[in-house]
Amino acid sequence: MSTFRDEAEVEVVAGKGGDGIVSFRREALVPLGGPDGGDGGSGGSVVFVADPNVHSLLDIGRRFRYAARNGQPGGPRNRTGKSAPDEEIRVPVGTLVYDSERGNLMRDLARAEDRLVVAEGGKRGKGNTRFATAIRQVPRKATHGTPGEQRRLRLELKIFAEVGLLGFPNAGKSTFISRVTAARPKVADYPFTTLDPQVGIARVKEYDTLVIADLPGLIEGAAEGAGLGHRFLKHVERCGILVHLVDVSTAAEREPAVAWETLEDELRRYSPELHAKPRLTVASKCFEDDGWEERLEQLRVVAGSTVLGMSSILGTGVDEVLRDAHRVVRGLDEA
Repeated sequence: MSTFRDEAEVEVVAGKGGDGIVSFRREALVPLGGPDGGDGGSGGSVVFVADPNVHSLLDIGRRFRYAARNGQPGGPRNRTGKSAPDEEIRVPVGTLVYDSERGNLMRDLARAEDRLVVAEGGKRGKGNTRFATAIRQVPRKATHGTPGEQRRLRLELKIFAEVGLLGFPNAGKSTFISRVTAARPKVADYPFTTLDPQVGIARVKEYDTLVIADLPGLIEGAAEGAGLGHRFLKHVERCGILVHLVDVSTAAEREPAVAWETLEDELRRYSPELHAKPRLTVASKCFEDDGWEERLEQLRVVAGSTVLGMSSILGTGVDEVLRDAHRVVRGLDEA
């Protein structure tokens, strides 16, 4: 069963403000007791908070309606009713919040601890003390608290990662990320073993790390929505650097040069900005059969001489790929 979800629709309802009350002082030694009705408390708001420890909209989407509590009514002796706490909902960093009815983007929660009030709590009602004047000394008027805001929202998640792994199905992305991080995506010898993005953290050198996302495999026509289509490509937009893995083993379904050119064309047609992102090309599954060297050279003809060779299963070349990705992400010069 999938534990990832990148879209959800929810309804949010803020709390109603507490009512003000009409009250007068009633004390034996105070014959001219005046109004002492207190204000109500404010209704709770519904607030989204970007949390780096939340990676999916799955749990949020399971519960359709989120409601904050109402404020308490005011009391005698000018006692203000208790305001309701805000209802905080933790969402993944990179969540875009849309108003479903209007269709407008309310905010992109792009940084950890970004906050967005999606439904404002109702205002408190006023007690009769508020209406006392020199002329009207015995006001018998109080106001009700106002209702809280209510909205339907559409949530869309675009994953943030420093490194995004690209490639056709079975290019070796899942094996690579499971080798260098604690992420455990499904790995098998048939296409589309990764249907949802997987995110892991790889240690580079002694004091630094890289956040790496294993993204679902592309197919031809993804730019037009074929296969996972735009649902896949939207996650690529948020990655700092793209690592394009190309299978150079003799078991690969496509010739390496054809696979590289096809995926590059998909990126170009989907978004010129996406195609312009910094990118490394890595020949995967090297050293695992007898034909890899010739196929690696074929790939270098179209992709350039800087193509790295790697085998995640054997561990050969993995450190070099991490080192080069780290250098590009951090903007470091060649050592």
